[in-house]
Amino acid sequence: MSLLFSPLTIRDTTFPNRLWVAAMCQYSAVDGVVNDWHHVHLAQFASGGAGAIISEATAVVPEGRISPEDAGLWNDDQVAAWAPITRSIRERGSVPGVQLAHAGRKASTYRPWADAQGSVPLTDGGWRAEAPSAVAYEGFAEPVAMTRERVAEVVSAFAAAARRAVAAGFEVLEIHAAHGYLIHEFLSPLSNERTDEYGGSLENRARLVLDIVRAIRAEVGGSVPVFVRFSATDSAPGGLVADDVAQVAAWAEEAGADLFDVSTSGLVAHQSIDVFPGYQVPHAAVVKKAVAAPVGAVGIITSGEQGEQILQAGGADVILAAREWLRDPHFGLRAATELGESASVWPEQYVRARRTPAS
Repeated sequence: MSLLFSPLTIRDTTFPNRLWVAAMCQYSAVDGVVNDWHHVHLAQFASGGAGAIISEATAVVPEGRISPEDAGLWNDDQVAAWAPITRSIRERGSVPGVQLAHAGRKASTYRPWADAQGSVPLTDGGWRAEAPSAVAYEGFAEPVAMTRERVAEVVSAFAAAARRAVAAGFEVLEIHAAHGYLIHEFLSPLSNERTDEYGGSLENRARLVLDIVRAIRAEVGGSVPVFVRFSATDSAPGGLVADDVAQVAAWAEEAGADLFDVSTSGLVAHQSIDVFPGYQVPHAAVVKKAVAAPVGAVGIITSGEQGEQILQAGGADVILAAREWLRDPHFGLRAATELGESASVWPEQYVRARRTPAS
């Protein structure tokens, strides 16, 4: 058996393979409530052979949405909407996961295909974004700096959203600490100018994510896997580098996190990224050396052979992909065929379409 299609057990959850769907925003919810679009979008990946499916960045408070059309888990109506989706994912043999998020200073923005771009004004359904410091993302409205009391409220909101996620049927909880959103903003010296216990040293800047890991672990108990998605570098002078994030991951592991999903960048518009197939894998490898927990790699991984090579080389324990699943919702079936895996990877309804790699 290939490593890519070998099972992985984390706490009480066994993943049938290690080719997973990374979170991808759909900007299609209404008042945080998901709908048929999200159901079909996510369930198709389970039919397509995904070992786990991490749903889109899901806000823990209304102010934490990237756009007014983002999904949420701050009330029970949202729980009810998610429940049939998680059930469909499980019935198709995959593991449903949710990415719990707060967008910080990148909140209240127009969705990508809107006629306007940037921050949504109050008169158009937007709101004042909040952040560790009153430092705007380039081109966006200036956020309000969070008080200590507000930071504590957000930590509690993550824990409450985790409880709702489990009630909705999610079996994995991922904390979004990447791509320039709130937790990443606290981690990076480029966006965190605080002088209290949440600013200054790396240990202080990591306090929020560690508080959230501990709060979620206390809320859901010891059986549910808790992941953290990090940006391993800000790709900008003076920002985070992989060694910083590796240290934070080690602290997060001690706090109760079970896997680290390693991406990069997103904090500032002036970032400079050298993009090539598997370009983020070296960053995942740095984090992997610092922790005992599994590490996931993501970033232009588009074939079964490429994913298998990354795992065989020890660069990661899990492969996540995003846009490749959009291009091919049956990416998992294709990858299994490329690697010569058995027909058991395929749904029975699809087996007649299976071919060997040479056919």
